[in-house]
Amino acid sequence: MVLAKLSGSISRALQQMNNATVVDEKVLNDCLNEISRALLQADVQFSMVRDMQTNIKNIVNFDELAAGHNKRRIIQQAVSNELCKMLDPGKPSFTPKKGKTSVIMFVGLQGSGKTTTCTKYAYYHQKKGWKPALVCADTFRAGAFDQLKQNATKAKIPFYGSYMESDPVKIAGEGVERFKKENCDLIIVDTSGRHKQEAALFEEMRQVAEVTKPDLIIFVMDSSIGQAAFDQAQAFKQSVAVGAVIITKMDGHAKGGGALSAVATTKSPVIFIGTGEHMDEFEVFDVEPFVRRLLGMRDWSGFMDRMHEFVPTNEQTELVQKLSEGTFTFRLMYEQLQRLMKMGPAGQVLSAFGAELMPKGNEKENQVKFKRYMTIMDSMTNAELDSTNPKLMNGSRIICIARGSGRKVEDVMEMIQFYKMFAKIWSNTMKRLKVPKKGSMNARSQSMTAQHVSKALPPQMLKQMGGMGGLQSLMKQMGSN
Repeated sequence: MVLAKLSGSISRALQQMNNATVVDEKVLNDCLNEISRALLQADVQFSMVRDMQTNIKNIVNFDELAAGHNKRRIIQQAVSNELCKMLDPGKPSFTPKKGKTSVIMFVGLQGSGKTTTCTKYAYYHQKKGWKPALVCADTFRAGAFDQLKQNATKAKIPFYGSYMESDPVKIAGEGVERFKKENCDLIIVDTSGRHKQEAALFEEMRQVAEVTKPDLIIFVMDSSIGQAAFDQAQAFKQSVAVGAVIITKMDGHAKGGGALSAVATTKSPVIFIGTGEHMDEFEVFDVEPFVRRLLGMRDWSGFMDRMHEFVPTNEQTELVQKLSEGTFTFRLMYEQLQRLMKMGPAGQVLSAFGAELMPKGNEKENQVKFKRYMTIMDSMTNAELDSTNPKLMNGSRIICIARGSGRKVEDVMEMIQFYKMFAKIWSNTMKRLKVPKKGSMNARSQSMTAQHVSKALPPQMLKQMGGMGGLQSLMKQMGSN
């Protein structure tokens, strides 16, 4: 995936710093030089990298740090904060509301993936209960209406366009009025693009914006354009009131840093990133979780958000209960792999746990691995599946499991190693949430546990569990078992 190389370089720089016997100015400088080099190679602007390095050095002042301070943690936190500042313009974009009509206008150069992104944006909101509609006001590119029509039909989203009318302004106005009458609460207008920035493109955008009066104008940017992203973003921002950015083609090998730094410079927040061609390969961009993944850290909240979207409420409650028991069996891993397969591309989901569980860069191969591990576990006995001790499977059992599943012995050994990593991360997550084991909770610990767990759960999931009261009730049931 794009930025995987950047993520690996930054993670290695921090790891080398953590492995140093003594953290002094030389270690800090070496770490910052490696991170700066990685950012520059990813096309992040020099001035932004220079400012980041200066700010971190001001924060990590060895002369002023009192003895006993954890310098490694301070440096890592400073790097994280500076990367967040680089990517966060400090203001949210317009957010549409269900039941209230919002007009969203998409702009960008031809070839940026604008039409596909319009459909992904509509499909994302449709799944969450909105009633979206698509308007094709792109009369410049041959086949634009056909593409939007095909995408919209596949996603079962109403659309409007014309093969006869050549005036994009007229099409946009008619389409918006039509869908307002049909009580659509999210009307998405796809506009024309050009191969390069030119006066005709910007004039057309201004006219379409004038007739449709959009609540939000989204600039769609190709992640592969590198340093050219800055000039492009600035030109669009000066021509129309760009309020948000979506970065596309983040599934390739493009550097992507130029696009990220350019939108940071224009002070327009990135709201989504496109991670593939399929309709569901579309992620909400949240700065802090994104930076955590960039640093090779776990994004537990991001994983919980995706779990809330794909796992029924009763299973969510069961999962929290299993967390409290502190046991991670092969059977539990099998169940989680099943859930993860439903939750989207394996690499996207597991990136929330950190790079050590599933390296980025080959999402299809990762998906195949999941299926292979599950096939192998289908050949395990109930006693083995319910065990937390891989040593129970000796050499002869591993050979039998391999034969029964039609896999190689090496595949079984690889699955066992994956289990050990997954179990370790599961255990660390439980400690982070401070969830005590089953049967060990008194009234005070139940209340404290509920507070810790509630901070890690998405608000909607907590609401479905009955709020803090419902969560405390669940903790009480755990403690009485």
